[in-house]
Amino acid sequence: MRENTIKQIMADGGRVVNAWCGIANSFSAEVMAHEDFDSVTVDMQHGMVDFQAAVGMLQAINTRPVTPLARVPWNDPAPIMKILDAGAYGVICPMISNAAECEKFVGACRYHPRGYRSMGPARGLLYGGADYFRHADDTILTFAMIETLESLGNLDAIMSVKELDAIYVGPSDLAISLGCAPSAIPAEPKVMDAIDTILAAAKRNEVIPGIHCGSGEMARQMFEKGFQFCTLLNDARLMAAGAKREVAAARGQG
Repeated sequence: MRENTIKQIMADGGRVVNAWCGIANSFSAEVMAHEDFDSVTVDMQHGMVDFQAAVGMLQAINTRPVTPLARVPWNDPAPIMKILDAGAYGVICPMISNAAECEKFVGACRYHPRGYRSMGPARGLLYGGADYFRHADDTILTFAMIETLESLGNLDAIMSVKELDAIYVGPSDLAISLGCAPSAIPAEPKVMDAIDTILAAAKRNEVIPGIHCGSGEMARQMFEKGFQFCTLLNDARLMAAGAKREVAAARGQG
């Protein structure tokens, strides 16, 4: 089976810079894959992406040697199994608040006896290789999103679930759950304290810590804290930021 390169990077203690695609377009995803990212995530939760668009985006991402990931819309086995069958090498699942929800999530990503994933990898077999079934459970990454007040009280229980590889902090929903305004670059002390608490729990339970970042500078800071997987904004926000900068320059406002 084709190697999951970011899994090895993080196992070696390295840092992964992840791209995020919410524009439902294969060319957009291909452009992101051609930049210097280690992985590219197709966002089926808050991105404008349905399953059919996601398949084309995964195919476009696979034109480059970056790891294809997906965030599913919810902790529902059907879209989890389907996007894995489409060739995603990792799944980010939102709103995991307790161990039972985490077990439901990771079980959908693993074949029996390690889980309850149904066999039928379709495009996953084309991308992964003929021996997909034998190696998929050890290749695919599972990311549980930590972003609710309930999850903060269940960190060790969630992170001790067998088959969970990583956690992924959603700063905006985390801020909302703590009574703060959502922000791509959190600054509220209680939000930053919660992020530090989540990171410490990840280290304690030996799961990979990941987080969504509102800037490259934030990602650098999070890496320095000890996070190993950082996402840079998303494709739409990067496009808007680039356009804003160049228009300002053209108008002499830069």
